[in-house]
Amino acid sequence: MRAVTISGSGPSGKLSVSSLNDPNPGPNEIIIEVAAAGVNRADLLQRAGYYPAPAGAPDWPGLEISGSVVRVGRGVSRWRPGDEVVALLEGGGYAEQVCVRETQVLPVPRGIDLVDAAALPEAVCTAWDNLVTVGRLQAGEWVLVQGGSGGIGTIAVQLAAALGARVLTTAGGPERAARCRDLGAEVAIDHRSADVVAAVRAASGGHGADVVLDVLGGGGLADNVRALARGGRLVVIGLQQGRRGELDLGALLAQRGTVAGTTLRSRPAEEKARVVADVLEHVWPLVEQGRVKPVVHARLPFEEAEIAHLLVESGEAFGKVLLIP
Repeated sequence: MRAVTISGSGPSGKLSVSSLNDPNPGPNEIIIEVAAAGVNRADLLQRAGYYPAPAGAPDWPGLEISGSVVRVGRGVSRWRPGDEVVALLEGGGYAEQVCVRETQVLPVPRGIDLVDAAALPEAVCTAWDNLVTVGRLQAGEWVLVQGGSGGIGTIAVQLAAALGARVLTTAGGPERAARCRDLGAEVAIDHRSADVVAAVRAASGGHGADVVLDVLGGGGLADNVRALARGGRLVVIGLQQGRRGELDLGALLAQRGTVAGTTLRSRPAEEKARVVADVLEHVWPLVEQGRVKPVVHARLPFEEAEIAHLLVESGEAFGKVLLIP
């Protein structure tokens, strides 16, 4: 099979199409012929040498795919060859075939194009787990989604709105902010020209955000704490503005706030299976109702993987960039 592999790391790391052995399924695993692979910022971190694949996972990038089942291993009961599916991976999605545990696979939702479905699994699992399981978001609460125009942000805005929350989000520029409002944000703040904390306070009548879903990391820490409501929950899922920041404990204590940080890739298989099962039960119906949709900025062939990474790194993409074998 062909796969997009990494040679070198850091600024000199290059992506190229290589020929590799086809995978074979082990017990409770399936082989999927890939229709498309989602590109995530985690892939850029892996390429730079900051986010290595977990033990036993392929060492080339790709955390989510869509495609068709071609083979199943011993003990597989949920899937059969020909099923159209999406999958949450530990790595290796930039390939013509992937091997994955059956518990990390979901059916392609009714009404969703097979290629575009690759924009869903990582983003939906991340958004659901961090908004609801970690952030304990409730209908009627205010939620601030930092980076509402990104691959995860576009899903998080839609999901939070579908769950009945009042959604605030940030985006770079008036056009992207307007598109976030079209996705369901009650208020979209242009972070290039507005004071985000002041805008959150004004929109919520001084209440603040009950939940902040943050992709900024260290650079956004101070403002995110200032934006919290009393009893607010800050959930950090990204490090776009650095790994380190200064936490004002006095401000956190005054708001009786909490800060949580999570990743999905390195979790035990049982936890990932739980997240996938929750998504199937609670989010897939919203997708099939059209209330949560994949947002795809570009579809590029494997040979243009470098361009795909540049699009994601630049922040120009609105939604997901997909790689097509």
